[in-house]
Amino acid sequence: MKILQLCKKFPYPLKDGESIAVTHLSRALRELACEVTLLSMNTSKHFCEMEQLPPTYNHYKAIHTVDVDNRIRPWGAFWNLFSSTSYHVSRFITKEFKAKLIELLQTQEFDIIQLETVYLAPYIPVIRAHTAAPVVMRAHNVEHEIWERVANNSHFFKKKYLNYLTAQLKRYEIEQLQNYDLLVAITKRDLELFRRLGYKNRAMVTPVGIERDKYIPDYKSFRQVPSISFIGALDWMPNQDGLKWFLDNVWPSLSRKHPKLELHVAGRHTPRDILQLDIPNVTIHGEVPDAKDFINQHSIMIVPLLSGSGIRVKILEGMALGRVVVTTSVGMEGIDARNGKEIMIADSVEAFIDCIDTCMLHKKRLQKIGHQARYLIEQEFDNIEIASKLAGTYRKLIKKDTREHPSPISNPS
Repeated sequence: MKILQLCKKFPYPLKDGESIAVTHLSRALRELACEVTLLSMNTSKHFCEMEQLPPTYNHYKAIHTVDVDNRIRPWGAFWNLFSSTSYHVSRFITKEFKAKLIELLQTQEFDIIQLETVYLAPYIPVIRAHTAAPVVMRAHNVEHEIWERVANNSHFFKKKYLNYLTAQLKRYEIEQLQNYDLLVAITKRDLELFRRLGYKNRAMVTPVGIERDKYIPDYKSFRQVPSISFIGALDWMPNQDGLKWFLDNVWPSLSRKHPKLELHVAGRHTPRDILQLDIPNVTIHGEVPDAKDFINQHSIMIVPLLSGSGIRVKILEGMALGRVVVTTSVGMEGIDARNGKEIMIADSVEAFIDCIDTCMLHKKRLQKIGHQARYLIEQEFDNIEIASKLAGTYRKLIKKDTREHPSPISNPS
């Protein structure tokens, strides 16, 4: 089976959830004898030097990239106020990417065209014009829902502007729903929401798979004084907002109760105002060389998300490494974990403090939660098993498409 995978940013390094989700699935499909070709934007915001790819990044049959300048420009954002086009989406529409896509479709045959996120939907008419291959939308999130939640947690003027942009994005996301032959949602909840918004075609839930053999828990930290980690891409607004909320509202009371407790913050693209924070017992590391090593050093991992959608890959990574993850109800969406068993849920300042109090006082219970979290990942998020189900659905889709659009039979001469 030949798959053309389209991405709005190059899926390396594996420093954010989207890159991990794309890479883990494509690796698993390769192990299942699928041939995956990547066509990716290489954006100014997440630019990747191709010569720095490690030799182990070899699961693609071929990699094609197109440089895209997707920087947010004040004038572009201003003029968009007078446009009906979604500003979120318009930054990923380029004639160069379109031209490369046409070239690939004209020179090669693919069985499946897999789009990673709705930001690739503008290219569906191009795909339809050059191939009969089914179009699959892998929806990492319900995109407009993320921005609705961000807007709700913003101050007045920012909230007004974000609500305007979100309305554009929501309208576009709904308009595109009937253009997919298969919708692959990350969580059951997301799929149910897409159905309520009007999606009627074939669909399935395919969570982010974890390559569990690459996540080796180190339980030594449970024998030490507990410490807390936060890690996430800090150019993503929900991560920024959640971290700032925790530092402003939870940390002052928590550090007074536990004066030896340390919080370690890591994240790619950490903004200057966060890097310059000077808070007792809080260390801002910026980008760290190895996320798994960083997570393993601390027995507690916080994910104080107030907004977002889809599934939080960093939570899956923390659980795969046997950490005690303390997160919100928003953070654990899509993860069928039990509060106090495999995860700890906190939706208020008081709840966060209570959860971490429990962690500080009950080390044995802490390690038990970590073990149970690891077991849950092994049972429900195995990468190969998840990819195998998706590949099976692809084969059925291809057969169905062939029956409905049979190849023309040449007349004998």
